[in-house]
Parts: sequence; C-alpha cells; structure tokens
Amino acid sequence: MRMFRCMALVGLGLTPLFAQQASAPAGGFRLRQVMSAPFPSELVAATHADTAAWMTNLRGVRNVWEASGPAFHARQLTHYDSDNGVSIYGLQITANGKTVVYALGNERNHLGAIADPTSNVSTPSQEVWAVDVAGGEPRRLGMMNCGSEGCEDIQLSPDGREAVWPARGQIWIAPVSGAQPARRLCYSRGDNVSPHWSPDGRRIAFVSLRGDHSFIAVYDFARRRLRYMAPSVDRDLMPRWSPGGRRLGFIRIAGARLEHKIIPPQPRPFAIWVGDPRTGSAHELWHSGVRLQDSLPWQTESEAFVFAAGNRLAFSSWQDGRLHLYSVSAASGGARLLTPGAFDVKDVAYSPDGRTILYSSNQNDAERRHCWRVAVSGGAPQSLNAGTGVEWTPVESGGGHIFYIGAGARRPALPMLLAATGARALGRRLVSADFPRNAMVRPRAVTFRSGDGLRVHAQLFMPRGRTAPGPALVYIHGGSMRQMMLGWNPMRYYYYAYAENQYLVNRGFIVLSVNYRSGIMYGYAYRHPANYGWRGASDYQDILAAGEYLQRLPQVNAREVGLWGGSWGGYLTAMGLAKNSNIFAAGVDMHGVHDWSALIGGGGRITDLAAAKKLAFQSSPDAYLATWRSPVLLIQGDDDRNVPFSQTVDLVQRLRAHHVPFEQLVFPDEVHMFLRWKSWMRAYAATAAFFERTLVRHQALPPAPPF
Repeated sequence: MRMFRCMALVGLGLTPLFAQQASAPAGGFRLRQVMSAPFPSELVAATHADTAAWMTNLRGVRNVWEASGPAFHARQLTHYDSDNGVSIYGLQITANGKTVVYALGNERNHLGAIADPTSNVSTPSQEVWAVDVAGGEPRRLGMMNCGSEGCEDIQLSPDGREAVWPARGQIWIAPVSGAQPARRLCYSRGDNVSPHWSPDGRRIAFVSLRGDHSFIAVYDFARRRLRYMAPSVDRDLMPRWSPGGRRLGFIRIAGARLEHKIIPPQPRPFAIWVGDPRTGSAHELWHSGVRLQDSLPWQTESEAFVFAAGNRLAFSSWQDGRLHLYSVSAASGGARLLTPGAFDVKDVAYSPDGRTILYSSNQNDAERRHCWRVAVSGGAPQSLNAGTGVEWTPVESGGGHIFYIGAGARRPALPMLLAATGARALGRRLVSADFPRNAMVRPRAVTFRSGDGLRVHAQLFMPRGRTAPGPALVYIHGGSMRQMMLGWNPMRYYYYAYAENQYLVNRGFIVLSVNYRSGIMYGYAYRHPANYGWRGASDYQDILAAGEYLQRLPQVNAREVGLWGGSWGGYLTAMGLAKNSNIFAAGVDMHGVHDWSALIGGGGRITDLAAAKKLAFQSSPDAYLATWRSPVLLIQGDDDRNVPFSQTVDLVQRLRAHHVPFEQLVFPDEVHMFLRWKSWMRAYAATAAFFERTLVRHQALPPAPPF
C-alpha cells in the first residue's frame, strides 16, 4: 500500500480500474492472471556435470532453481519470499555442478546510490552469494560496492573453489566455501573489469580501463605480479584464454580522440590480437574493414568472442550485412563465415569442449527465434528446434544435454531440456492453475510500407470475434535495438509488455506491435538506418505508418487509435501525440525521451556539438508541442538511471503551458526497468484504464491549467 499512496495522480483518478481488477470481465481474465507468468533467465550449465541452473521471477519473487540428471526434476535452491525488487543476476555454476554463485542486489547510479524501489529506510547492499545444489542455506561471499552494472561479472575458478568479480574499480576474490571474506586480488590503477581465469587457474586476465585507453592485464598468482599485454594507446577489451592457457586473445579498438564529430555516426573498426601471457608480447591476427558495418558490434552482440578448440577464435560481425558468426585461425588468420544466410544470430554460447557454438537465430522464421549449433571449424549449421515457439539462450552441460528457454504465443516461458524423445519443460508447476492460456490470442505477422517505402515488420493482435469497428493501439518497444516476436519475449521488460498487450486485447483493443527501423534481427541496414533517433527521427515514419495501417482496417474506428510504449517507445509515443494528434487520439508514455538535445554530449571536444543539439531538438517531441492535442498518461520512476526523470518533469511544465491534457503516475525510488512486479501491475492497470476512458468511453480530460 505504500507504493499506491506515493503515486502522483493528476486529472481523472486511476482508481476505477483498480476496482475493476477484483473480477475478470465476462469471458475474459484479470491482469494479475496473465502477469503471473513465471519469467526464467540466467540459464547456465555445468561443464563437467549434467546440471543446469537458472533464476525464476514469479510475481516479483526471485529464486535460483536447478535440474540435475538423470531425472532432471526442477528444484528450488533459494527461498526468497517477497517482491522487494532485489535482483538476482550473474549466475555461475561450478564445473562439477555442485555450487551456484550469484549476485544479489541492484545497480548504482552515478552518485553511488543503490536502487531500492521499496523506499526502505535501511541502506541497501550489493552482495555475492553461493548456494550448494545438494541443499543448505545460501552463504554470502562478499558485500561489495559494485559499479553501475552491479557485481554481475562473476567468474569461477576452473576447480570451482574460488570466485572473482569486479568491485570498486578492482578485482576481488573469495573462496566459494565462504570460509574467508572476500579480498582484493591485487592493486591495478584504473577501473578494472571483465576477469577471466586461465584454464589451469594460475592466472587471471582482466581489462584495466584507463579512460581514453585500456589494457589487458594478467595477474600471476605464483609470482604475485601483473603483466600487460602489448600495451598501447588503444582500447583493449574481452580477454579470452586459449583452451590450453598458453595464449590469450583480445579485441583492440582505437583509443579516444580529443576532437571528433558525432554527425554522422563514425565507424568503429576492430582487430583480433593474440599474445603470450607469460611475456606480454602480442600481435594482430585479423582486422575488420573500415565501413560502418565493419564496426565492432555493440553490447551483447560482441560477446560471441571466444578462443575455441582447434586453435580458432570465433567472433560476431556485421561485415556481410547480417549479424553472423565467424572464426579465424590463430595460426594463419583469415576469417571463415560460419552462419551464412538472411538472418541474424543472438544468445551465443559454447559447448564444454569448445568445438561447437550454440546460438539462437531467426533463420527460416524471421519473426521468431530458434536454437542452432555450428562447428567452430565450419560446416552446415544444425537446427535444434523449430515450429511455432520462441526459443533462446541454449547451453550444453558436461553430460551432453542441451538446455534452453522456450515459450509460445500463449505458453509462457520455461527452461527446457532437449532430449532424444523431444523437448521437456522444467518447473511447469510454477504456471498457476488460473493462467489464462486458452483465452489469449495468437498474434500474426504483418508488414506494411512506411512513408519512404521501407517494409516494416509488426505483429497484429486481434480480439476474437472482432468484426465491428472499435479501438486499436500501436505498441512501440524500447531499445531501440529490440525485436518483438510472435510469442513471449526473452527480455523481462518485453515479457511483461507482451502480457499487457494480451490483456488489452482481452479488454477489446486491437494491438499492433511494431518492429520499427533500428530494431534487430532484420539485418544491418534495418538496424542502422539513416537519420533515426536524435539524428532526424526517421524511425517515427514507421509509427505514423502503423497508425495509418490500423485506420485502414475494417475492424478499427479511425477516431479510436492510440499508442503506447516505454523508453525509446515512450519517445516515439510522445512524437506521435505531438506531431499527429489527428491520428493518435491518446497515448501512454512510459519513461520516454522528450528532448534529445539535453542528452547530447560526451568526452573530448565535439566539433559539431551546436549542430548536433539543434538537430536533436528538432527530432524531439518538445519541438512539436504547438500541435499536441491528445491526452497522455506519463509514467516513470524517479530513480530512473536510463532516461533522466527530468525529461518527464520538463515535459509536464511544457504541457501545462500549452494546456495539453495529461495524467501522471510516478513511482518514488523505482528505476527504468521497474524492479517490483507490483510497479508493473500498477503501471499496466493504469494504462488499460486510461485507454478505456479516453478511447472507449471518449471521456475528455480537462486541459492542464498552468501550475
């Protein structure tokens, strides 16, 4: 109840739908039912045992689970019991499958404050814990002051006896037994991250970030000394040991420039280096091209890099226009394409022997993902599953079993075991008896043309039996490097959004979920279009085209089209309301960007900064307030670490000045991707209530008066 009391409500109250949640509509279901779907993540497998472990978030309660052969019965290892918003992440399992290590806690902001959406009066912490698969209570290995991303980069020694992780700029080490407290591994100047054990456990390689450059450092336990690999003025990243531990591979990109431009985007070429960790000598093995699509893939796309068996290094690249896997010989160089075709890869993992790569892709099924495997040395990729489901994060145990997470259009996600007799779901008892599987609809894939002729991908959710014209919504994902699919999504943020869209359909809304340009899985050109976002808002064309597509459907009342989305989707929602209130009659904007110019900047001297800020503002909703007429519901947590809360604070003042009707729902101390399930429930209940008032009952919100 504390969260409810702290909500800020402006305009018409939000209470009516909360009351409606007490009972489901005739033939329908309650929001709580569809939002009860368990969300599994963090799937890992032991390399020398037949055991897998994962984390399940069930109505905000997070716990670690495991399944071991030969029976593979899912079993709960931890017993946390509240929706307190405390995350479990960074799961690792020892090679022998006997112990799971994980991080417990939330991210820090730039001031060092740990997120706590419960507004607890006690100071929250970030901790590393271990729990034995055989049973017993979890034990704390260290209470660390981790960085903005938390202590998620936990790495276990090959013998499973020790764990290391980055914290407070240094690398820390602790016995998995918990017998001694964590201690600093060594001192190294800089911000030290990404530790990796050598196969024999005698050395640890890590990245030492030094601002405008970075080094690969190697700590030797026996000699108690550091060695840097071919130090230079450039940025070295992602250290990877060869299977025998005699060599070390890493990625090198250029160091920072004091003077640079940001319009247009600049290429970021990369090179693969290999060296001797005993001497620190290294040489370049392979170098990318210099085109934009030759740049080092961003974020998780680049984590495919590994020193695999057969003296080959595998990596991902956009070089042929799709995100594919390649391998290069450590002896002779020369990159070999492993996954040719018109699709992109994701969720890359490696077999315990390092000879094959497991991954998910949309090969032969552009609007879903399935699991595949391919040999590091080359050869035809092998499909592990196909059909109408969505599958992701495949891993292989030391016993040769493959695990992954799978879902469907109506079937919620569960960890799956791929056996000779077919796929087997693990932990299916977590799906509640009243989960409304049979009442949900199957979205269908549709495409339409944007204003400049681009073919845009989307999923259409149609209420059963809908024939007469009625209300419809455009759903806009965030990211923008995301893809919505014909089923439950691998990301918790969009997993819940899929549930909300099903709920909105059940309430009578048609929903069109749009994979607008700059999203993933449709190739480089789609992912990196010209002039999108702050550089020209070309992506908004796709949202406008989506609204027009809905208006042309015979089942849609052209006067009852709304739109909603979060983050980048909130930005595009606000763009729709500001530029085209003639099409979009109402919108829900969750933690969106409203003035890009306030976020433009960076290190060094940006020579075109003035032009960039001007372009950024012209690409923002704030530039079009004069034509914004439709009502909007604004939702955000005030401890948002992705989009500054000031973006919504400032927009409200502008809306007041232009007498635009609005409501607001503010969550004190919540972050961007809400940590509490209750926060999602409040936000989604408010979203449905807002659209039912403004689109279905056509209740006009009073214009916002000046404060």
